[in-house]
Amino acid sequence: MTTEATRELTGPETSAPEPSGPEPSAQERVRHDDRAHVFHSWSAQGLIDPLPIASAQGSYFTDYDGNRYLDFSSQLVNVNIGYQHPKMVAAIQEQAARLTTISPAFANDARSEAARLIAELAPGDLDRVFFTNGGAEATENAVRMARLHTGRNKVLAAYRSYHGATAGAIALTGDPRRWPSEPGVPGVVRYWGPYLYRSAFHSQTEREESARAVQHLRDLVTVEGPATVAAIILETVVGTNGILVPPDGYLQGVRDLCDEFGIVMIADEVMAGFGRCGEWFAVDHWDVTPDLITFAKGVNSGYVPLGGVVISERVARSFDRRPFPGGLTYSGHPLACASAVASISIFKEEGIVEHARALGEDVIGPGLRELAERHPAVGEVRGLGVFWALELVRDRQTREPLVPFNATGADASPMTEFSAACKERGLWPFTHFNRTHVVPPCTTSAEEVREGLAILDEALEVADRYYTGA
Repeated sequence: MTTEATRELTGPETSAPEPSGPEPSAQERVRHDDRAHVFHSWSAQGLIDPLPIASAQGSYFTDYDGNRYLDFSSQLVNVNIGYQHPKMVAAIQEQAARLTTISPAFANDARSEAARLIAELAPGDLDRVFFTNGGAEATENAVRMARLHTGRNKVLAAYRSYHGATAGAIALTGDPRRWPSEPGVPGVVRYWGPYLYRSAFHSQTEREESARAVQHLRDLVTVEGPATVAAIILETVVGTNGILVPPDGYLQGVRDLCDEFGIVMIADEVMAGFGRCGEWFAVDHWDVTPDLITFAKGVNSGYVPLGGVVISERVARSFDRRPFPGGLTYSGHPLACASAVASISIFKEEGIVEHARALGEDVIGPGLRELAERHPAVGEVRGLGVFWALELVRDRQTREPLVPFNATGADASPMTEFSAACKERGLWPFTHFNRTHVVPPCTTSAEEVREGLAILDEALEVADRYYTGA
């Protein structure tokens, strides 16, 4: 009912009823409406109480009580340029004032420029970009391209991987998040990737791990039938499953194997790309060019949803005379693409890739190794750029994890206590199974990183209490 209609029924002298109690605070309203109406991902709805966030700036976010947290998670490892960068905000506002949306069937300047810039940054002959709304859709479309390009069906995907939560992407995922969605999309063959600390190949050195992991892939391709394998997909540097940096030679070995058998190599750089590993794309660290690169997250720090596939000339040619059977209403959305253009400009102007590389080499890596010397619960330190992990153990000799694989409830309590200790001290960590990841925004200063490492130093005393080794 309109205000005017209300006045006709009640008369001009009628006043609004007095409130029956005190006005709820903004925080109370947010929390109440969230719990009443929001259905959260990856959660038992009745067991969570999400923290309401009021604001964010740089490498910090703040709750409604004024508690400020240094973000060592970059939310979901995506806020690479930090929160509320003024040039990013201005670019989104400017685009919104000019052209908020347009169908993917048309060309527009924001999409064209974003594609050109991304293609210029990509290695080798990767020169076309198919835009999506995020990483999972990028995975779906990369696999579709590979299957159509080769005329084959099977895709080799690693254990200890995450490629997204849509039907096809979760089938490729190699961690327990896949289990509730099974049986999934057919044609996925699982393999073990390199992970020297817990080697599936009983390796003693990085060189052995690299060679044996490549031989394992070769054996799988042989017994599955090379003529049936469309693609091998891998996270260039494995993300939530441990920040597993591949040993030298491994990615080149995969590239050579794919070339030998006409298999499409797909590098998932949704987390690892756009400065996170101290390079524009993580594959640049090993000078390897895949056939397809999936990206999202860091391309525009999640300011507007955006992802995509960077496509080699060879794969793109497959669709010169036949249509690509896939599309999205918001593919290459102008607001998202404008933010990507601004983001890449910011990366270049502020030297963010170089800063991320230096942070890893000069601050984060040395700082974490110092923590490992002081805390027996730290089993291994590994990472690149601003993409690091501490693997926490109960015994360094046996390498027993601090908590069991996929632990929940009481079994996960040591990590829960560790995480709480971080938050109490103003640090927001990223934890998964028995690991804490150090993945702040790529723009975080050396001083801020050291502030976070000092808090980690205190919180690791919680993990040390569970240590049972000598």
